[in-house]
Amino acid sequence: MSRKPAVVLLSGGLDSSTCLAWARKHQDFACYALSFDYGQRHKVELDAATRVAASVGVERHLVVPIHLDLFGGSALTSDEIAVPKGQDVDKPGAAIPPTYVPARNTVFLSYALAWAEVLQAQDLVIGVNAIDYSGYPDCRPEFIAAFEQMATLATKAGVEGSMRLKVHTPLISLTKAGIIELAEACGLDLGLTHSCYDPGEFGYPCGECDSCLLRKKGFQQANRSDPALAKRLQNR
Repeated sequence: MSRKPAVVLLSGGLDSSTCLAWARKHQDFACYALSFDYGQRHKVELDAATRVAASVGVERHLVVPIHLDLFGGSALTSDEIAVPKGQDVDKPGAAIPPTYVPARNTVFLSYALAWAEVLQAQDLVIGVNAIDYSGYPDCRPEFIAAFEQMATLATKAGVEGSMRLKVHTPLISLTKAGIIELAEACGLDLGLTHSCYDPGEFGYPCGECDSCLLRKKGFQQANRSDPALAKRLQNR
């Protein structure tokens, strides 16, 4: 019996890589990985995405160029906005942080939906999280539910009734430590992943941005050492 196809959004970070491993190992999907070169300052994550896709085993991995940096409006896509450093990730502020990229997950999921319809796939997988995250509005369960409803209205397959799209969010209620434990259970080599928003020379993580600090917190709470850090020290 052939495996069901699924489109998996893959940035190369810890969360999306865990989702890919989950989709392949636990759901036995035939995985089509989709990454984006969107003008992000941490473009080194795309190298990680390529490594992870090859390690997990996908049917195809596409890296799609889009230019969200033309709009700016985010510390990740504009040199005029600094990436915050040294924040207290245990006490996130009420304001949406400057690392939020306007409409990013809406854009990414729309591309994934288009590919899914061509593949006749009913399943999308995305690594959004509502627990250990930075307060992005497009990481909430309400957003995912609204996108599923929109997909039924906006696609030929949805209108004809041949496809009922499901957006899988296996990490939505997990802490970062729980995500790390799930990754290990799926056999994912987390040393292949990259999480930093503002990497320095040779792509080394800054260690101070929200993404780095949340990753560090997760490994500490999971009582694990970060294999990516170990590989970095070996390559120095």
